[in-house]
Amino acid sequence: MMEASSSPPLGSKRGIAFWMVFVSCLLVDMLSALDLTAISTALPTIVQHLNGTDFIWAGSAYTIASTAILPLIGNLVSAFGRKPILFAFITTFGIGSAISGAAQSMNMLIAGRAVQGLGGGGCIGITEIIYADLIPLPERGKFHGVTASIWAFACAIGPPIGGALADSGAWRWLFFLNIPLCGIAVVLNAIFLRVHTPKASLQEKLLQMDWVGIIVMIGSTVSVLLAITWGGLQFPWSSVHVLVPLIIGGLGILIFFVLEMFWLKGPTVPHFFFTNRTTFSGYTGTFFHGIVSLASIYYLPVYFQATQGASAVGSGVDLFPLCLTVPAFAIVAGVTVTVWGRYRPQNYVGWACIIIGFGILSILDENSSRAAYIGSQIPLGVGLGIIWISTQFPILAPLPFSNSAHALAFFTFIRCFAQSWGIVIGGTILQNQLLRNLPEAFQSQFPQGVQIAYAAIPTISSLHDPLRREIRAVFAHATRLIWQVMIGVSGAGFISVLIMREEKLRKDLDEQWGLKERTDKQNLPSPPSEIDSKPVSGDDEVTVAQMA
Repeated sequence: MMEASSSPPLGSKRGIAFWMVFVSCLLVDMLSALDLTAISTALPTIVQHLNGTDFIWAGSAYTIASTAILPLIGNLVSAFGRKPILFAFITTFGIGSAISGAAQSMNMLIAGRAVQGLGGGGCIGITEIIYADLIPLPERGKFHGVTASIWAFACAIGPPIGGALADSGAWRWLFFLNIPLCGIAVVLNAIFLRVHTPKASLQEKLLQMDWVGIIVMIGSTVSVLLAITWGGLQFPWSSVHVLVPLIIGGLGILIFFVLEMFWLKGPTVPHFFFTNRTTFSGYTGTFFHGIVSLASIYYLPVYFQATQGASAVGSGVDLFPLCLTVPAFAIVAGVTVTVWGRYRPQNYVGWACIIIGFGILSILDENSSRAAYIGSQIPLGVGLGIIWISTQFPILAPLPFSNSAHALAFFTFIRCFAQSWGIVIGGTILQNQLLRNLPEAFQSQFPQGVQIAYAAIPTISSLHDPLRREIRAVFAHATRLIWQVMIGVSGAGFISVLIMREEKLRKDLDEQWGLKERTDKQNLPSPPSEIDSKPVSGDDEVTVAQMA
């Protein structure tokens, strides 16, 4: 292993291939993020246009499919290679977009959204692994700050774009525009993503897969997500339709962890999850962060539209302080980890800011000024940005390599699974509060099983006082309760840092999965042609794979 001091600064020899792969992966992330955020504001219009009432499945088909596929990603990319699996999922996302855009019925839309979800979830998981293949852990923070900015940017522009296209009757272009972007992503990766593809036979690749773990985890995840999707909307939380799949799914997840603890052939979960408290702490923090981040991103626009009277486009603009603060402080957090080589202080500071942020949001009501609800987002955005980056370091620092595909795939699964809980917890609180406190004459106009918040918001501006003031006050109280619950979740996130230790950030990468770049323009020696050559250290040319 070469010494860091004998090499040029980390990242100084990266060529055009690295940057084009990085940009193409950002484009893939943007596709998934925009689809998640833009569709939410357009769903009421889309469902109405297709003469449907099923808001639940129109919105949840994507989330369930994208989360369920993630436990499979680490196994797929390890057995078949990054490039072919990425192409497969980009293509799947494009096909799902075409089906959704061409939908002539609710069933066709739901099917398209499910196919999209499979593609989108796979893309998110694979790009996270590719970033880790190319960038050593100490330097990864600033790059992940850029990826966080893509998500935050999508959260900022997605709702206004979705609202604008829905209002103009052009909602189908929300899906059709994905198709050429998928094509660009495929072309860029086809040209520049020159990485190792395993040469084993199909049978050997299939035998590498952790089939028992995958089947148990995917089945259990779908069961839990079905339960929390139905709960409080289609069926009461106490009904057998909700309790049975919730219990079966919960037991299945417990069985999955037992299997993975004692049977580690092709592990879907890295064994460090069970044996290292720092890795466990990172995964726990990721889970709590997923809940609070999506709850805030989803339900702040509800407060803006229902309580403050903002339009769909206007609520996206009002969300800018949060969406601009998140990437800025994600980058700051990443740079501090690179400079100091420490990640534990950032986790403490981030969770403290999140707790303070939700505390400030809990003060807002229907009479709060625009300056108040705009400025109150900043502490929350600071904390969310810091934690967005900081939980991955304790997960990966104890591992033999800083780019473990299984560890990162499970990290992405935990985050997406938790984000589903964030949406559901917030939605359940909102739905129950509205059903309990809205005037009976007003709520009776919405059919059972409809998410009242999204159905009621377009009608509020047309109401007359004092009914309009009463409804806005009910929405303000409901969103305030969401923020209070999130304070408790954030407190649990803060506590998870207590078991975290500082581990030395590994600079070495698994050379098998690195990027092959041409170096002749830089007068650098060509990489050896055999896989068993000298390992690459973090301060060597980490983007050049020494492989055939």
